[in-house]
Amino acid sequence: MTTPTLKGSIQVPGDKSISHRAIIFGAIAEGDTHVKNFLRSNDCLATLQAFRQMGVSIDEQGGELIVHGVGLNGLSASSADLNMQNSGTSTRLLAGLLAGQDFKSRMIGDASLSKRPMDRVIAPLTQMGAELAATEGHLPMTVKGQALHGINYRLPVASAQVKSAILLAALTAEDETVIEEPLPCRDHSERMLALFSPESIEQTGDKIHIRPGYPLKGQEVLVPSDISSAAFFLVAGAIVPGSKITIESVGMNPTRTGIIKLLEQMDADLTIDSIDTAGEPMANLTIQAGPLKPFNITEEDIPALVDEVPILALLAARADGVSTISGAAELRVKESDRLAAIATEFKKLGIQIEEKPDGLIITGSTEPLHVADKQLESYGDHRIAMTLKVASLLTDQAVNIRDEDCMAVSYPNFTKDLNQLLRK
Repeated sequence: MTTPTLKGSIQVPGDKSISHRAIIFGAIAEGDTHVKNFLRSNDCLATLQAFRQMGVSIDEQGGELIVHGVGLNGLSASSADLNMQNSGTSTRLLAGLLAGQDFKSRMIGDASLSKRPMDRVIAPLTQMGAELAATEGHLPMTVKGQALHGINYRLPVASAQVKSAILLAALTAEDETVIEEPLPCRDHSERMLALFSPESIEQTGDKIHIRPGYPLKGQEVLVPSDISSAAFFLVAGAIVPGSKITIESVGMNPTRTGIIKLLEQMDADLTIDSIDTAGEPMANLTIQAGPLKPFNITEEDIPALVDEVPILALLAARADGVSTISGAAELRVKESDRLAAIATEFKKLGIQIEEKPDGLIITGSTEPLHVADKQLESYGDHRIAMTLKVASLLTDQAVNIRDEDCMAVSYPNFTKDLNQLLRK
């Protein structure tokens, strides 16, 4: 089987995390919000549909979304359940926002989402006076809107979803809320709130102060290309021999650039061309294949890399030496048990990998991947499916990936875009 190379330029879809938040903050703002480069993935469309069910008009004109905001107290009860599909972000952030509304909501999800834990948001929201009833800590979950009060809350783990749920609930509380972060994690919600209502938020050191009572105003939001989606092409460009590709307009939020720092530590051939823009920072990234040093990822690194671990495990498999990933136990409660999924499927490809309770140990090699089992499993997890798709470029024979359509959760056109870069 001839090994292909990857050449050319590509722009990956808009950032998933920022697309979710543009809809949410636009919906509760006063006036219209124009969203450019919105990610039309299943997850983000679940958020969009939920707000339409709650009375928010959202139009599409000339490739941009226009969210006609109803204000913080303008949402109305949905006559049907809010179906979060496979989106943990939609579920946890909406739990926070709905906790302070004056109506009851019921959220449901698909089989995968219904296995994911919700207690991590239920606990702090309950402290604020919220009334949430989950099914043994999982969906379906009912949120009965209540008058909320502010709290001082130290996050037990670095979780942008939990932090964002508290932040959204705090906007409807009677007094100030202070969130303390043990480790920095994604700050898209803080940046978005500062754009829509600068008076509502102040950050001092590791504390975030949310002050209710200030209106949010509609904004222009440019969604950068998703660095978590770009990660698959950055790794592909680094490990497929003879490759050189450019990924355009990638979001370079400092809480998300763990993969950039890691590639630099590995001596990858990476060029960063910054783009001058307001709001979220962006850059064009060019990656070229070459020798790679192994890496060691620890618990401190995980918040900036949490979505990239599957594809980084493949990067490690092509490095010169042994790489380790630790402190990543939370990956066991994502769309799949990602640590177990990676270990199981990589072994089918002849990759030397050892699974630990909170991570992985991977021994790298630049030899073609020898397929022991042509049938690979995605586990219905978009990031596992995309990782295996990249790995298939290095195999000594063709492989099949079961349920690879799950890539639509974050990147509906991933296979098409990958094929666009292939040169044989």
